[in-house]
Amino acid sequence: MNKPLTAIDNCSSCPIRHRAVCSRCDDDELVELNAIKFYKSYSAGQTIAMRGDALDVVASLVSGTATLERAIEDGRTQLVGLLLPSDFIGRPGRSTLQYDVTAVTDVTLCCFYRKPFEDLLVRIPHVQERMLEMALDELDAARDWMLLLGRKTAREKIASFLMLIAKRTVHPDGHVLGDTSRIELPISREAMANFLGLTIETVSRQFTGLRKDGVIELDGNRSVIVPDLETLLLESGDDSDGGPLI
Repeated sequence: MNKPLTAIDNCSSCPIRHRAVCSRCDDDELVELNAIKFYKSYSAGQTIAMRGDALDVVASLVSGTATLERAIEDGRTQLVGLLLPSDFIGRPGRSTLQYDVTAVTDVTLCCFYRKPFEDLLVRIPHVQERMLEMALDELDAARDWMLLLGRKTAREKIASFLMLIAKRTVHPDGHVLGDTSRIELPISREAMANFLGLTIETVSRQFTGLRKDGVIELDGNRSVIVPDLETLLLESGDDSDGGPLI
């Protein structure tokens, strides 16, 4: 059952304030957003939306992790995206959803009814500009993912996935992961295998290899300690600017 979140009183105190669609808004614009937003919470495993559903609501993910999946006619599914804090669900101007969206951890969404949000985009160019920027970032990420799936080794795929989570880990104070910290993996190794185009056995072997080589430390099935992010980045096949090593 969806329960409203009341802990965040206004946009200025939101943990994703500087990363979400509202990141460029001034105080007056935040007041307008505040007036039309509402919160929904979902439990781990709960369906948030399904492909083909009417797109009545758009939302920013405030906390937790969700997956985007597509199914084909024979029932096979492919995990095509992870939604992490500050990611946006839905597209203004579209009437239906294109993917199944599922909460893999407990999730809180900052929601807007689509029509009032579309009206707000006309009045507040800062939101429009940020949405365009986020869409272009998604396009770049999709191209990077094509490289990962098509050219990277299994070890590089796992390291790249860990870097993705590390870069997007937002702490309650709004800061991201430091040089030495713990990553909580948001999905199971089985889901990770689906996402990366690997078998679960290969995923497990690569985690073991990275641990033996001192790149990571494992604390249970879902916690990974990264002693040095630069070392992990090198294992991903990317340089410090995020591009492939040549």
